[in-house]
Amino acid sequence: MHNDLSEWDLEEWELEELAGRQTTPSSHVRTRSRRSGPNYLPLVLSFLAMLITGTVLFLLLRGDSEPEPPPEIPEEEPVTFRFGDTLLTPLEGMPLNPYNKDAFSTDEKGRAIYEADRGRARAGVDVSTHQKDIDWQAVAADGIEFAMLRLGHRGYTEGGLFLDQTFEQNLRGALDAGLEVGVYFFSQAVTPEEAEEEADYVLAALDGQALTFPVAFDWEYITEDEARTDGLDGTAMTRCAAAFCKRIEEAGYRPAVYFNRTQGYLHYDLRELKDYDLWLAEYAVPPDFYYRFDLWQYSDSGRVDGIQGDVDLDLAFW
Repeated sequence: MHNDLSEWDLEEWELEELAGRQTTPSSHVRTRSRRSGPNYLPLVLSFLAMLITGTVLFLLLRGDSEPEPPPEIPEEEPVTFRFGDTLLTPLEGMPLNPYNKDAFSTDEKGRAIYEADRGRARAGVDVSTHQKDIDWQAVAADGIEFAMLRLGHRGYTEGGLFLDQTFEQNLRGALDAGLEVGVYFFSQAVTPEEAEEEADYVLAALDGQALTFPVAFDWEYITEDEARTDGLDGTAMTRCAAAFCKRIEEAGYRPAVYFNRTQGYLHYDLRELKDYDLWLAEYAVPPDFYYRFDLWQYSDSGRVDGIQGDVDLDLAFW
């Protein structure tokens, strides 16, 4: 008979035959077990082990690395402003102009007015011998409330000290008319010592006279002639102003510094003078000076009853 049994059939047949025989020692019996399907468990375990190992390694490496920096925030452009063609950066610590531009106006006489929540600015004039004889009663009747009188000046060639020819009569006339009065000295000091000398000259001329308005330091460049002050720089000018004001303050008066915008922006270090009253000359309404000021000279061509010709017009903000 032809043996067509497969390997699997042979195994089954052999087992059946052996089951009916007497058991022989296992060493002499060739048996084969049934085949089982593929075993995936070792493969799955290996994959899980690799996955866990990779995860742990990633976390360790990530912990050792530097943290990512936060996104960069663009720096803000510094605040600047222009004076003519010059770009300026504000002086740190210098108080800014506090006035509401919408509160400025002009009246029917062309005089500046300032009316705001903080009150109304007072109207004034500043005068010298150039205005000659003044009818102070008429000045007061025309709405002027205060006067800044030139007390004297230093010569710009030889440096002598001189009393204004009309100071004493202007002082009496303004006080008698009920105006509040302050004074100014036209300085040409080139050193702090000269500025102190000018302050002492002012104090001697006042001789204890009570004033309700400031004693002002008025240093100006001489543009129409050669002067001993030509070339004086802003640092020296600031030191002179500070020396004058300190001396005036020590004597019990209220010091002030007069300046125009060029001096205020490009020459004076106003931070050194911010403890004193600042008297700005700017001929525009409203003023756009960047920093704080207390007195404002807004015109050199005003007209006031009792004064011949043009006169400087001012507002006081305290």
